[in-house]
Amino acid sequence: MIEPKISRPSEPNTSRESTFELWRKWKENRDIEAKKQLIEYYLPLVEYVSNRMAIGLPKNVSKEDLTSHGVMGLIDAIEKFDHRRGLQFETYASWRIRGAMIDGLRQGDWVPRSVREKAKKIEEAYATLEQQLLRSVTDAEVSAYLNVSEREFQQMLQEIAVTTVCSLEDPIRDEEAETRLNMLVDEKAKNPDYKVHEQFLKETLIKGIERLTEKERIVISLFYYEELSLSEIAEVMSLSPSRISQLHSKAILRLRGALDKQKKQLLEN
Repeated sequence: MIEPKISRPSEPNTSRESTFELWRKWKENRDIEAKKQLIEYYLPLVEYVSNRMAIGLPKNVSKEDLTSHGVMGLIDAIEKFDHRRGLQFETYASWRIRGAMIDGLRQGDWVPRSVREKAKKIEEAYATLEQQLLRSVTDAEVSAYLNVSEREFQQMLQEIAVTTVCSLEDPIRDEEAETRLNMLVDEKAKNPDYKVHEQFLKETLIKGIERLTEKERIVISLFYYEELSLSEIAEVMSLSPSRISQLHSKAILRLRGALDKQKKQLLEN
């Protein structure tokens, strides 16, 4: 993943100490002033993540709310980061900040139940049809399965777009080594066969990505790997932002459907 491009002062605060020295003072001596300077130094990360997260969210979700949740995520990252391991703090903190924002949104229950139900129906439709046909299914096939017109299907995609913006943005949790794929597996499934289960999930995800349409793959790549916003992707692909949002929603629902099917099979075995 490309590192966030953020603007910040060349050195932390007036002391002009290196960030490593601030990390040492905070971690080894619990120097509160050093911690404050680290928070101030990395605050632009919160702004960066909130700008990306705000795209596609409903108007009742304010950027100020995102930012306040993000600051808590940044503080949590500074508390838990191990500077001696030589890892990139910006990457680790970005996931923590995203996670705090997502948790805040979920606690606020900002998506109506009816919208969640539509998302689940489409997700199940993709999973069932693609498992049966062993290929990427068309909008017409999904519409027929759901017993709606293609126009109604496109409208459903537009309505549920806000539920998929954060779908692959879940944060790294207690350890930097933990991946988003690890968190797709229920804790109860972490038994001696867990590594085998994890490999199955990886293979399912790879197959799911292969079944995406070319445009869907491009959107996923640009959004999650090149760190472009949906509006920037619209410019790159010469499509409207609403069309990009639909492509993103379809891709995520395809992948979630495939993973959910595989998870259920693993838990049943």
